[in-house]
Amino acid sequence: MLRIALATLRTRAGAFAATFTALLLGAAVISACGILLESGLRSAVPPERYAKAPVIVAGGQDVDLQVKSADGSSYRSSQPLSERPRLDASLAADLAAVDGVASVVPDRATTVRLLAGERTVTGANGAVPRAHTWQSRALGGFALTEGHGPRGTREVVLDGDLAARAGVRTGDSVRLMASSAPLTFRVAGLVALDGDRSPRQAVVFASAAALERLAPRSGASVDAFGVLTRPGADTSEVASAVERVLAGRQAAVYTGDDRGKAEFTDIAVGAANLVQLSTAIGGNVLLVAVFVLCATTALAVRHRRREMALLRAIGTTPGQLRRMIAAESAAAALVAGVLGCPLGMGVVHWLSGQFAGRGLVPPDFRPVVGPLPFLAAVAATVLTAVVSALVAARGATRVRPTEALREASAEPARLGRGRLVTGGVLLVLAVSVLGLGLGYRTDFMTLVGLANSLVLVLVIAAAVLGPLVTRAAMALLSPLLGRTGVTGWLAAANSRARAARTAAAVTPLLLAVSFAATVVFTQTTQLQQAADDIRTGTLANHVIDAPQGMSPHLAERAAHLPGVTAATGVVRSKAIGVGSLLGEEETVSLSAQGLKPSALADTVDLDVREGELSALGPDTVAVSTTAASWLGLGVGDRARLHLGDGTPFTGEVVAVYGRGLGFADLTFEHDLLLAHTTAHADQSVLIRSAPDAAPRLRELAAGYPGTTVRGTLAADAHIAEQRALAWVNYVVVGVIIAYTALTVVNTQAMNTATRRREFALLRLTGTTRSQVLGMMRRESVTVAAVGGVLGTLLSVPPLALVALALTGTPVPTVPVLGWLTIVGSTALLAVAGAMLPTRLMLRAPAVEAIGAKE
Repeated sequence: MLRIALATLRTRAGAFAATFTALLLGAAVISACGILLESGLRSAVPPERYAKAPVIVAGGQDVDLQVKSADGSSYRSSQPLSERPRLDASLAADLAAVDGVASVVPDRATTVRLLAGERTVTGANGAVPRAHTWQSRALGGFALTEGHGPRGTREVVLDGDLAARAGVRTGDSVRLMASSAPLTFRVAGLVALDGDRSPRQAVVFASAAALERLAPRSGASVDAFGVLTRPGADTSEVASAVERVLAGRQAAVYTGDDRGKAEFTDIAVGAANLVQLSTAIGGNVLLVAVFVLCATTALAVRHRRREMALLRAIGTTPGQLRRMIAAESAAAALVAGVLGCPLGMGVVHWLSGQFAGRGLVPPDFRPVVGPLPFLAAVAATVLTAVVSALVAARGATRVRPTEALREASAEPARLGRGRLVTGGVLLVLAVSVLGLGLGYRTDFMTLVGLANSLVLVLVIAAAVLGPLVTRAAMALLSPLLGRTGVTGWLAAANSRARAARTAAAVTPLLLAVSFAATVVFTQTTQLQQAADDIRTGTLANHVIDAPQGMSPHLAERAAHLPGVTAATGVVRSKAIGVGSLLGEEETVSLSAQGLKPSALADTVDLDVREGELSALGPDTVAVSTTAASWLGLGVGDRARLHLGDGTPFTGEVVAVYGRGLGFADLTFEHDLLLAHTTAHADQSVLIRSAPDAAPRLRELAAGYPGTTVRGTLAADAHIAEQRALAWVNYVVVGVIIAYTALTVVNTQAMNTATRRREFALLRLTGTTRSQVLGMMRRESVTVAAVGGVLGTLLSVPPLALVALALTGTPVPTVPVLGWLTIVGSTALLAVAGAMLPTRLMLRAPAVEAIGAKE
């Protein structure tokens, strides 16, 4: 069978070209996702400031929570922390008592902005610097290259790269700003890493007193402890002893390259994003690959029915035929998998740049490349191809030898009982899912999950019942085609007589249009609702913001200006809880904002559905309808969450509001959330004031460089994360359309290529070349119209569920241009896939084409 299969591949290379291309693309994307997944699991950056400390103790970079699966079993699930956890300074005494420890050096730090005029100077990766105590330089990495260490409260030391970017030298003055207005310091010296390389994180060193002057909160706790061991002490034994001391505390021990995770907290968040993104994209690609390859292989097998019939007539068993088809697919998939893996590296390079540009991974992300992703991609490609081939071969290999030749010459008059039953079950399942969604119309997360399932069930049902659906569509379109002349009549007759062939062409169009429309218009509905929330929910008539954040003191000063009715800083972070979807629990990271309760009523309207926002305090929280649905909370319930730095929070839910998309899932009291952020900065200040207060506000903002006074809240600043996630979904749509483009072109080309003798017969009986082209043009346009309309209709129920979840109404946001782009691109492919082969075949004389083999 293998020898026959290889011979078949050589003689039917054209027929396998599109399938091979689809396998190649699948292998490239799957290997790329595998590399990204491995990079997320194994991501590590060598330490810089902690290079000489063999053991680092810092807050754990993720939270492990106990969750329950649908079957009642429990397991641990983790979420990365968005903020840097801090440790109690008194822990140093316990660490110093561990055997083998020579000394313990605390590392206190705060985020600062270095100002050069009105410009904020950032490091090599675009991040603002971190100011550390001069004492922590003993942990390694940086060496003094000129000048001396900081003395008193008005001197700092900069890393050489940051100083060069700011255009300052030793002895110059610089302005730094943390949680207060800019303060002026003298540059006492410069430091550099070994090899004079640019540090990953720009660094400012200051005395403990100067750091306290910059950020008074920094002295209450520390970021990390560097544990220096005695000569001859075994690092692993010391680390184990330290872990025993830390048992039961929210702290972790880092050694080796893992020390970089303690130094750079963005690594953990980027790694978690990579794992989620790679599995989401890879899973969708694998699902679409199976669907597309099944359709493509089934069409190829259908066009070989005469060949299959002959093999059955001479004694070939169904099992042998299935093994031959599987061997053909496995051989093609093996070659495609091997060739696709190197292409996957190019995909990784492109995706890495896109992820970094949208803040999903650190700017200096470098993928970890090992052999496992490539082996997995090849194995997945071969397995997918073989499964698709076996599914497609079942019908073609079940015919009896005495009936094979007769059945090869014509399509079945109607669907088999198995397909009818399967299609009916799928339709009942789709109706049940839709009914369940309507019953859960107040449960946001359930609605979104059901919408994703519904579109998949509907597409599979349409594929199973394809010939039946096509006949019904052609019954409606035939009268219209008949009015376009003899070519239209021929097109209608052909489409009705060859319903299976027409259905095979319509199915990939259904897949492309329905999936793409559901994914794209889910995002447009969400983004539009977020923008509407911000526009209608912002009561403040002035907004002060800054790209790098601003001092909380600015809001306090603004509130006391003449003409200002109310002012509140807006601090943003994340919080982690345990959510439930259809009985399945999982950890979820939710957006959080901190606002002054006294200014809420005058600055924002969150559309409160239950409770009162005026009751917001240090031990309470308000939740959006989305968060309430996900967490199963209502007014009066106790919310159990972990704040962005991992601190447990338990508080009463005092309100449920509707404008969570534009603002945040959770609303806390301002100072509570601010205390648990890394930067200790506000992202914006909302101000309600008299019109004549604008000049005073601009004068106040001028004292805080980098801030801007505007009249509205910037929607882009609040929905940037949603836009980044929307882009990821657009990537999935792009892959789906690329796959289905191959299938559409291949299906149309293969269907057209098998009609060589039909075209020749039409020409010999008097049909002109232009009439044949007109017939095919009408057939392909009909296929495109049926696919576009049915695909759009299949996307309506899931989009209605999504719109109900997001807006409370079943009407999604569907940009006309976006819909035309999706339908138009697939229609163009369908027409081109049919017309190009037709023109090529019509070049041959009819008397020669009539005798050509099938």
